[in-house]
Amino acid sequence: MAHALEPKAKTLAEAGTDAPYGVIGDLDPRLRVVLACVFAITTVALTTIPALIAALATAVSLLMMSRLPIRRTLKRMAMMDSFIIFMLVLLPFTMPGEPMFSVFGFPASWQGLWKAIEIGLTANAVILTLMVLVGTMEPVTLGHALHKLRCPEVLVHLLMFTIRYIEVLREEYLRLRGAMKIRGFRPGTNWHTYRSFGYLVGMMLVRAIERSERILGAMKCRGFSGQLILLQEFRMTRRDHRFAVLLGGVCIGLLFLDHL
Repeated sequence: MAHALEPKAKTLAEAGTDAPYGVIGDLDPRLRVVLACVFAITTVALTTIPALIAALATAVSLLMMSRLPIRRTLKRMAMMDSFIIFMLVLLPFTMPGEPMFSVFGFPASWQGLWKAIEIGLTANAVILTLMVLVGTMEPVTLGHALHKLRCPEVLVHLLMFTIRYIEVLREEYLRLRGAMKIRGFRPGTNWHTYRSFGYLVGMMLVRAIERSERILGAMKCRGFSGQLILLQEFRMTRRDHRFAVLLGGVCIGLLFLDHL
């Protein structure tokens, strides 16, 4: 199965290089997944602005240690922020409290503003940490790490196949859209357009089912029995233990700072 997923494998961050990502790239993948979860839980539990700023600073420090391209990484974070920006803008107007100003008779409260800042800092700190610790792993490595952490094999299989074949389905979609354009299809706000897109979605589902059956047959011919075959064994080193102690101490410090 691993060989079936290896071709065209890229890191989840799509940084375009096979070299380890600094200190982060040399860490045990299992440790990176666990630490990412621990840091995310700790950050979500924080309630004060200074503690959240410190958490974001910690995430930025991890980014510097990983040697990821800063500009590209920040662009990806900006894409995430675009999904919550409307919620953050409207939050001061929907949360009761001491008014700052009003727009068309709708008062904006200070409490809502601070809550919006808190949510923004939390989201950016968590996402940036996940991008650094988990996003720099290859999909196969991530799947093996989750398997070693006793995650259900079915979920691991779904994750690995989704990452591997999402681009295949995208290419299939582009081929179908190209065929529609060649036949003179131009989208509009009419029933013909809605019906055509419905046919497109249906054909995508049919072809996805057919492809999945072919893949399953090919895997069975190669002896796949429903279990992950690991090509490498993970081992904890002194560097892993030191990094775990360091980041664990940072999480404890953030909780202590939050209660000051």
